[in-house]
Amino acid sequence: MSVPRLVIAAPSSGSGKTTVATGLMAAFAARGLAVSPHKVGPDYIDPGYHALATGRVGRNLDAYLCGAELVAPLFLHGARGCDLAVVEGAMGLFDGAAGQGELASTAQVAKLLRAPVVLVVDASSQSRSVAALVHGFASWDTGVRIGGVILNKVGSDRHEELLREALESVGVPVLGVLRRSVGLETPSRHLGLVPVAERGAAAVEAVGAMAAWVAEGCDLDALLALARGAGVVPGAAWCAAEVTDSPTHDHPSRLAEKAPTHKARPRIAVAGGPAFTFSYAEHTELLAAAGAEVVTFDPLRDEELPDGCAGLVIGGGFPEVYAAELSANERLRKAVAELAATGAPIAAECAGLLYLCRELDGAPMCGVLDASARMSERLTLGYRDAVAVGDSVLAAAGTRMRGHEFHRTVVEPGAGAAPAWGVLSPARRVEGFVQRGVHASYLHTHWAAEPSVARRFTERCRTS
Repeated sequence: MSVPRLVIAAPSSGSGKTTVATGLMAAFAARGLAVSPHKVGPDYIDPGYHALATGRVGRNLDAYLCGAELVAPLFLHGARGCDLAVVEGAMGLFDGAAGQGELASTAQVAKLLRAPVVLVVDASSQSRSVAALVHGFASWDTGVRIGGVILNKVGSDRHEELLREALESVGVPVLGVLRRSVGLETPSRHLGLVPVAERGAAAVEAVGAMAAWVAEGCDLDALLALARGAGVVPGAAWCAAEVTDSPTHDHPSRLAEKAPTHKARPRIAVAGGPAFTFSYAEHTELLAAAGAEVVTFDPLRDEELPDGCAGLVIGGGFPEVYAAELSANERLRKAVAELAATGAPIAAECAGLLYLCRELDGAPMCGVLDASARMSERLTLGYRDAVAVGDSVLAAAGTRMRGHEFHRTVVEPGAGAAPAWGVLSPARRVEGFVQRGVHASYLHTHWAAEPSVARRFTERCRTS
């Protein structure tokens, strides 16, 4: 499939690639193009800004969590029917999973997609040296095509002149020059940017400002021409219905014929709202493909679970920021505890794990797990290789999965009598809780890598 595409990368974190990538998405969307937004790596927050910029779901491309073989299919799935795809990189262009070469790097994703890379360079403290920097990145790996440079934080006309003069010898075109701008910074806290869901109108205004800034300083026509010259993406688009291969997956009319009860299409509630913003779009798509009716609810606002709820998915987010409000919603906390007591399937990741504990920083939570959670000064961050210790609603014992941890909280104890996962690397340990129908863990996983997870969870919801 031929999809015009660009990868927006940088020599290092802090160069401005999120602002530039989001601004480009919004600027092209403002031209009337259907723009498909993507993010390299496990980041949940940036895709929220991408979705706001484009009006489409932001999707992640993670060669570690999903495997390199799924990067192109997942990209094609998200970009189906679009005029342009913009992929925001992670960290520096060649940075990936620690100690594993190019794995999970932006460079690897660019090669898998055969996509040109636009390098966003923070030029604030250099002039002629920019040529050596860009030359090094362009020549380091000849499999990565640096199609152009966007110079960020340029101080003056004279500064721009010096930078352009230096880059003439490198042969990499300058596709944008962005001046230092006050007011474009997106607020951050302990785990990165503040999510879109928490900022409301302020996030809309910020994305609009990014679009105007990028449109003024970048050659959008040249960038689009570069994207259109990318050629064909190898492989076929990923399809949730195909990979679930569920015997009960069918059109709703035929599902009713097969099993004329509400259990034919179990209702699975997925937590959302400002406190639970971390999720991959493919998870709900896989649940629906496996035969579930997926409904969302907001634990900050809704006092009851959705009617007929047969299972519950509580993903990541910032419950520590909303601990008082979550605790104050006593009716919902009680409803979650009652659902767990019936043995109904509940899958909780990171923030979901905290919500199921007795307390979080002293504030009462759902009390499903005999564990206590608190904020910590220490950041836990990194990819993990894991194996299911025993059978659960998510996985059969021995199922191998890759995950990612990203939190500044601690749960004590860190594992129950029946742990969720045995972490194999970087250090061996057990982690999480399996308790009747509950599977709760710090580990973020991407179900596209193991579709049997969604199929198994939906089936347990159907039969519990």
